[in-house]
Amino acid sequence: MTKPLYILNGPNLNLLGTREPEIYGTTTLAAIEKSCEDQIAKSGIPLVFRQTNAQGELVDWIQEAGRAACALILNAGAYTHSSIAVFDALNALSLPVIELHLSNPAAREAFRRTNYVAPAATASICGLGAKGYQIAVTEALRLANIKT
Repeated sequence: MTKPLYILNGPNLNLLGTREPEIYGTTTLAAIEKSCEDQIAKSGIPLVFRQTNAQGELVDWIQEAGRAACALILNAGAYTHSSIAVFDALNALSLPVIELHLSNPAAREAFRRTNYVAPAATASICGLGAKGYQIAVTEALRLANIKT
């Protein structure tokens, strides 16, 4: 059985479409999930797509991805800037990890320039809005050596 691609989303991403649309756009997380499902369907790779506002649950899912996934795409949201627990969980992985952000944190508030995810990630995609997810899916499968 082929290992799934995991896409994990952190706090407040459940509010996409209504939360600060001038920064995050108007596309909902459900619409992003659907577009990722459509994109990956032809590859035959299963998709695990989740969102949580709870740091411990996100850490559990990262650890699960380490055992079960071919690659991980992570939009850790605010935990990017605050969670050493997420950093430690990512450092334990031996699979491709793509850090993803809808906005460009480096171009925003100073506190967003602290990043605990990037040092543990294989690559980062920032500032491309919802389109970043499609790019991340393509690159995660490439990094996992999966032909599409």
